[in-house]
Amino acid sequence: MGYKDENYQNLAQSLIKRFEKRKFEGYYCKTKAEALELSLSLIPQGVSVTHGGSESIKEIGLLDAIKNGNYEYIDRSLAKNHQERREVIARGMLSHTFLMGTNAITMDGELVNVDGISNRVSLLCFGPEQVIVLAGINKVVANVDAGIYRAQNTAAPVNAIRLNRKTPCYDKGQCFNCYSEDCMCSNIVITRQSGIPGRIKIILAGQDLGY
Repeated sequence: MGYKDENYQNLAQSLIKRFEKRKFEGYYCKTKAEALELSLSLIPQGVSVTHGGSESIKEIGLLDAIKNGNYEYIDRSLAKNHQERREVIARGMLSHTFLMGTNAITMDGELVNVDGISNRVSLLCFGPEQVIVLAGINKVVANVDAGIYRAQNTAAPVNAIRLNRKTPCYDKGQCFNCYSEDCMCSNIVITRQSGIPGRIKIILAGQDLGY
């Protein structure tokens, strides 16, 4: 084990202990392949599964595994208009498993997420029987303020380019606390504990994932 790998493992184990006091289930996987295997082991065959916008679940191959596996996949990309999108999100609210990334995890074990229309944070907070959060070690930050800064100045500009959003961060590469129609920072949600013990499961990978 290299020095960096050992440090990541030690950091993850410290975070997992802090997750426990917040009623999260925490796991550590050294590689993306291990994270994929663990994720699938937590999802029973045949159940309904949906997801939020997340590059992390794509990068480990989890989204493809769900699409091609024995699951009832609720695909939000099929919605053709606002009403259909609302209906898909409503179905997702009653799903068994919700998959997502996170903008940041604080050293004290809190989740920090910043969203636009906020379907992602809505399902994190309430609805699905379980939530599986995939996060690379790059998402760990000192505190809530650092997490919000990371979401708005590291993740948001890249997502603005990916999603072709007409926001100042698209052009300037940093947050201007805008009020544009395409703003991706409508709601800031700090998840300090799981209201239902064990409902939120956090899988930390010892590699960078997402933005």
